[in-house]
Amino acid sequence: MLVKVCGMREPSNVSELLDKVSPDLMGMIFFPKSSRYVGLSSPELEVADVEKVGVFVNRPLAEVKKIADQFNLSYIQLHGDEALEYLQELKGITSAKIIKVFRVEESIDWDELKALEPYVKYFLFDTQTKQYGGSGKKFDWSILEHYPLEKPFLLSGGIDGDNVEKIKELAMKVPQLAGVDINSKFEIKAALKDVEKIKTFVEALKSN
Repeated sequence: MLVKVCGMREPSNVSELLDKVSPDLMGMIFFPKSSRYVGLSSPELEVADVEKVGVFVNRPLAEVKKIADQFNLSYIQLHGDEALEYLQELKGITSAKIIKVFRVEESIDWDELKALEPYVKYFLFDTQTKQYGGSGKKFDWSILEHYPLEKPFLLSGGIDGDNVEKIKELAMKVPQLAGVDINSKFEIKAALKDVEKIKTFVEALKSN
């Protein structure tokens, strides 16, 4: 079970996270309207020794590529309304793997996802909000019990320490569930994580 800790920004907090938890993926948000926006002058984050995920919302392709190169991103996470043509072009200009987010309300258009499968490493399912994520709210995870595709996916949206058993149960039903994306429920304040709380969660999630 992969663990992605998203919304990281403060260098000392990042260092503590990498030292005590060593998450599989670390997410940094490059959406200027977000309270967790990284900004483009963060040399400590550029060299952080972890697979980094840059989160973008409807950003011009040239800007995404420039930031991906600057921060040595392993993944580009698209959290907006990016369509098939956007993913096709992005795939052609960067070596970073792509995570495409779908914000869930009451249902999911599986045909839309199927068309994007060749261009993504993972899908990610989050709760529909006006803020493009980070709301701390859950959607109805039972929707994913009918996941019809082969492409693995990540689960997000209001995950906290009380959800470990439910996540494990869903993974037993749907083996395409590859990991989780955690953020706001593990924060002291925006972009500052409670590392000990994350450590406890990760140990429980990865235990048998």
